[in-house]
Amino acid sequence: MDRIRIRGGAPLNGLIPISGAKNAALPLMIASLLTADTLELGNVPRLADISSLLRIMSNFGVDHSIAGRRPGQSSETGQTIRLSAKNVIDTSAPYELVSTMRASFWVIAPLVARFGHAKVSMPGGCAIGTRPVDLLIMALAKLGAAIEIEAGYVVATAPKGLRGAEIDFPKVTVGGTHVALMAATLAQGTTVIRNAAREPEVVDLAECLIKMGAKIQGAGTSEIVIEGVPSLNGASHDVMPDRIETGTYAMAVAMTGGDLVLDNTRPDYLQAALDVLGQAGAEVTATHGGIRVRRNGNGLQPVDVTTDPFPGFPTDLQAQFMALMTRANGTSRIRETIFENRFMHVQELARLGAHIRLDGDSAYVDGVPGLKGAPVMATDLRASVSLVIAGLVADGETTINRVYHLDRGFEALEAKLARCGALIERVRG
Repeated sequence: MDRIRIRGGAPLNGLIPISGAKNAALPLMIASLLTADTLELGNVPRLADISSLLRIMSNFGVDHSIAGRRPGQSSETGQTIRLSAKNVIDTSAPYELVSTMRASFWVIAPLVARFGHAKVSMPGGCAIGTRPVDLLIMALAKLGAAIEIEAGYVVATAPKGLRGAEIDFPKVTVGGTHVALMAATLAQGTTVIRNAAREPEVVDLAECLIKMGAKIQGAGTSEIVIEGVPSLNGASHDVMPDRIETGTYAMAVAMTGGDLVLDNTRPDYLQAALDVLGQAGAEVTATHGGIRVRRNGNGLQPVDVTTDPFPGFPTDLQAQFMALMTRANGTSRIRETIFENRFMHVQELARLGAHIRLDGDSAYVDGVPGLKGAPVMATDLRASVSLVIAGLVADGETTINRVYHLDRGFEALEAKLARCGALIERVRG
């Protein structure tokens, strides 16, 4: 397996282009199942999860092509993928495919909406918590799908099509909102989704669906109204910039010091996290195409945060922020309210010299004068990049094992950091 090796101590200076958002690209790719026409998606990141979903879509009979590089594109600025679900030959997704990535379960929505039948394996386990699909199934049942659970598979049928309904989510769910939104576009009548997720990725999906002919109002608010249409057409859409990648690199420069421009991104997508960085001692300013993050030699200040659905502090930046707080001048409290097992990076950070105490849903981080390099192991996607951030300032050498987690969600990570001065390299093997 590949490893990443880092020698700490180098500040970050320069410019990093932000890739397209994985968490937006995946539902957008799945939305191609709603139409027989071609959906063209630009700014799609080159990630393991994207490749996995393409394999799953191919299993249904979806054709895809990756366009040649366009002016201004590079290996770090996304790709253009064309998806055609004109000749879908199968509406079932077996466990060996779905188990590789939880988001692939969402294919159940467009399949049952367009074809009236879907058989999709319950998703495989994810290390950061149970992340149940009950709310996704509830949304489809509200829309008139008959649901059965058979030997680990969810079978959804609607031979006469889905019907508009009122869907009241008991808690905010991004996956549930994606599923309800896609399914409702082809349902007969009006669907109202209440307590909908407000994340920018939901808005990006809605904007693409509108280009495809869907009638959607209210995306980005807690109530979304969809008027069903008989069919959708093809469209061309660019994936939004990745706000989690943006926040990750912003925390990296706050950790190391330096002056970094993050290009092709939007501060409004992660304002809560940027506000916290400012409180910690970094200087964050908007630029024409993104943000600039600087930190001089002053120490970091401890800040208490609680993860919340958008527009709150993202759970996907919790591990990175915890790494940052290991060097703060004092104690910070980080409360995780989204996923119950999302503190697995604590033990690995401790191997680098971090002082962290866990108490229920909270982690108390006592800042230390310095971290020391050591071999560590990635446990999930965001945890692994928190180890990168810590390694960037640790004395000596840090080796991060099981970096396939990183390849799921960060495009050209080591190349982007190395170009800005980090002493980081991938060790093949």
